[in-house]
Parts: sequence; structure tokens; C-alpha cells
Amino acid sequence: MQLYDNSDLISRRREQVFLLLAGFFLCSMTLLNVIGITKFVQLGPMALAVGVLPYPLTFLCTDLVSELYGKRRANFMVTVGLIMNVFVILVLSIGNWLPAVSIDNQPPWQVLQLAQDIASPSGASISGSVELYFLIYATTSGAVIASMLAYVAAQYCDVHLYHFWRNLTKGRHLWLRNNFSTLISQGVDSFMVISVTFGAVFLAGGLSLEQMLLLMGSNYLFKFCAALIDTIPLYIAVHYLRRYLHAD
Repeated sequence: MQLYDNSDLISRRREQVFLLLAGFFLCSMTLLNVIGITKFVQLGPMALAVGVLPYPLTFLCTDLVSELYGKRRANFMVTVGLIMNVFVILVLSIGNWLPAVSIDNQPPWQVLQLAQDIASPSGASISGSVELYFLIYATTSGAVIASMLAYVAAQYCDVHLYHFWRNLTKGRHLWLRNNFSTLISQGVDSFMVISVTFGAVFLAGGLSLEQMLLLMGSNYLFKFCAALIDTIPLYIAVHYLRRYLHAD
């Protein structure tokens, strides 16, 4: 009876920890889509979209799940994240397609009068009277699609490379598989998300090559620093969670 109770307790612990890691992973990914490129902040030499700030946490979560639960669980979590990305895009699109109520029945902040034309990330020009939701949708929907494409490439790449380095080193050198898998996959992510999000504006002449390279470089530099910093919490988490979950 005691053996059964201990086994049941460990099983519950493993599912609870996985749920917690998956929750942080999905929350960070959703924040990237929701707040996205609504604001750019300056962190030292880096110009970053606010949506990027929580994103490095997703790679820490995938590395922890890969280490503690294996490749299959990590890929499952990434696949669920992909489904959530599609769901976000679907809800945003439905909200844009549905007809709005008449202007007389809308709150005053719902309709904006633009003082001058502005260019959206798609390269289209927006002018005159515009609904707040349409403006947000026009400036962020492309970024959501870009983040989904980058997400698919980077996260599956991260899981695959993590296990490649783990098998190559026969389970030794945790720092190596953590950093090498993350640094390569985040390079893929940074290049793709900036290229897809701002590619149309760049081709239309709204952004210079220097600005594009600055955005790519800032994006990757932030993720590069975050990847190096998260090595310490990764070691601490793996050390204690192995004992807590009775994981090999």
C-alpha cells in the first residue's frame, strides 16, 4: 500500500510540474502575440518589441521539459503552443471580420481620428477615421503570423538540437546542450520573425536595411544574453526537480 501511495504521489508531482512549465511556456508565447510590437523599448544598445521580453522563458521551459520528461513531452508542449497560436490568429481574424456597431453606440475611444497617414507592417497606408481594433489588428496581425512561423521553426529546432547534443555527449555537460540548442534556435527565430513582420515595409521603402539589421541584432542579442543567464536557473531547477520528481 505504501509503494502504491508513493508511486501515486510521484505521478501527481510529475504532472503538476509539467502543467506549471507548460503554463509558463504558453503564457509567455501568448504574451508575445498579444502585446507583440505595440511598443518598442530601449534596453542599452537593444531596441526591442515588448512582446520579446518574456519569450526567452519559452526556451528555458522546453529545455526543462526535454531534460525531465523527454523529447516526446517537449514536442507535445510545442505542438499545443502551435495550436494556441492558430487559435489566437483565428480569434483576431473573427474580431476583424465581424461588423462593428454604429459609431453612435460606440465608446468615444473606439474611433480614432488620425492626424496623418501611418504605414502598417503590411505596407498599406492607414488614414482618416479608424477603429481602435482595426488599427491594432492591422499593426499586429502580421506580427502574430510571423511569430507563429518563427515559433514552429525555432521551438522544434530547439527540442531536436537539445536531444542531439544530449545524445552526443551521453547525457553529460548540461550547459552545452542548453546553450547550443537555444542559441541556434533563437537565431532562427530572430531572423524569421523580423523578416516576416517587417519584410513588406522594408520592400516598400518604409524601413532601411540598417533598421532591419538593428531589429534583428537587438532581438538576437537579447535572447543570446537571456540564454546564457538561464543556464544557472536551469542547473538549479534540474538539480532539485530530479530529486522532487524521482527522475533519472
